[in-house]
Amino acid sequence: MNEEKNRYKANDHLANERTYLAWVRTGIGIMAFGFVVVKFSLFVTQIGLALGTTVKAPTHGYSRVIGVILVLFGICTILLSFMQYHRTERQLKSDTYLPSSWLTNLMTGVLILISLLLVIYLIQSIYQ
Repeated sequence: MNEEKNRYKANDHLANERTYLAWVRTGIGIMAFGFVVVKFSLFVTQIGLALGTTVKAPTHGYSRVIGVILVLFGICTILLSFMQYHRTERQLKSDTYLPSSWLTNLMTGVLILISLLLVIYLIQSIYQ
């Protein structure tokens, strides 16, 4: 019976690791997207030069700010997931695990906010 309990705990620890790694991939993806947002206006200008035309890139510069915010958010995602991983690990080892959705709720709220900011940015760039 004791062996079965240990095997069950091992599965819990492995699931905790998989969850942590999924959050790390999410953080890396958010940072990559932020990098792309920052570099997009430079890319548009370079394409214009390659085609021999002048392409007017948006001048308000929000893409840099949004891109940097996304990179910082990706870093925070990785840091918070690391903290959550260790919290869950301690709870699993002491047999006091209580599920928590605070990290998921926080990330969802921030991603919705960033998405709304991106929509506003895109709408403004259309009407310039």
